[in-house]
Amino acid sequence: MITSKLTTKAQTTIPQPVRRALNLRPGDDLAYVVQPGGLVILTRVVPPAELDPFAVFDEWASPEDERAYASL
Repeated sequence: MITSKLTTKAQTTIPQPVRRALNLRPGDDLAYVVQPGGLVILTRVVPPAELDPFAVFDEWASPEDERAYASL
């Protein structure tokens, strides 16, 4: 079991094994799902661009390219 303390400002440090398991980096958004019985599931919010491997290939997204490849 991995634990951490809650501060008076309702803040906590996410332990390193949890950060590693969720691949967390500074600035990442977190999602909490509260289930019956007090079970809470913590996940990293994956930005849509990370889900789409082609989202980073914008070098062929100019208007000229759109016209050139429109008939494909």
